[in-house]
Amino acid sequence: MLKKILFYGFLTLFLGILLLLFIFSTADIPLETLKKKYANEHSRFVQLSGVKMHYRIEGKGDTIVLLHGTAASLHTWDIWTEELKKNYTVVRLDLPAFGLTGADSAHRYDMESYVNTLHEFFQKINLKKCYLVGNSLGGRIAWQYAVRYPKEVQKLILIDAAGYPSTRPRPWVFRLATIPILNSIVRYVTPKFFFERNLKEVYGDDSQINETLLTRYYELNLAEGNRAAFIARAKTPELDNSLLIKNIKCPTLIQWGDADTWIPVENAQRFAKDIAQSELKIYKGLGHVPMEENPLLTVKDAMLFLAK
Repeated sequence: MLKKILFYGFLTLFLGILLLLFIFSTADIPLETLKKKYANEHSRFVQLSGVKMHYRIEGKGDTIVLLHGTAASLHTWDIWTEELKKNYTVVRLDLPAFGLTGADSAHRYDMESYVNTLHEFFQKINLKKCYLVGNSLGGRIAWQYAVRYPKEVQKLILIDAAGYPSTRPRPWVFRLATIPILNSIVRYVTPKFFFERNLKEVYGDDSQINETLLTRYYELNLAEGNRAAFIARAKTPELDNSLLIKNIKCPTLIQWGDADTWIPVENAQRFAKDIAQSELKIYKGLGHVPMEENPLLTVKDAMLFLAK
């Protein structure tokens, strides 16, 4: 009797999942369709090992490279770019698994692979030295790049950067992506409110989340291959190499929102303590993406740091 109950229970669950997929499934959006909307006259594409990287170069002067975080894109730096390009050559890119770059053909989403891809990209565009900026995942890539290639990074800016082990539970979207069966549903059923909830978690002030912003995050994450890549990225084990942070030698600015619910503000203090030549700016009321929430204030502080 128990076996029958379990069998029919499992069958009901399975059929329910199939029905859910049928009713609410969201098709991938072809990259060519998204390019028409989200690429512009500054957009370029370069073939690297495993990915065709989407990037933009704007402005004149010393080069500053901007790296976004998980599920974001180079658009997170729009207002920063408008200010920085008055005095700098600004290079920003869509990291593998995100934006118009899309999935890595070899499914390489560990930190070493990201650093290798960034180095290959720099070689492709003949970039020898730069100021390097990263938020969240991009911050972790940035500081690991500075440790591995210290002669190439003149100054470093870390914005709510990943890097230290955390006692906090992973954000719900990452946990969902790692649960068997549920992550298969997420691969095909990705309603817009998922992204709205995610943005409300990373913004300190929800009122700044408008329809244009939400639609951009939603559509770019539905780019063909990106949802599967996000799941693969979420399932990739993270090695604790935070001891390497003390090896950063270049001047470093640490910017952090004190309302960050993803990476605690205490980690900003840890970066400041571990990096010898560091400055710390903490922003009251801002969340995990302060360069989006208050771009003019954060970029002003960044430019003052770079000008020293």
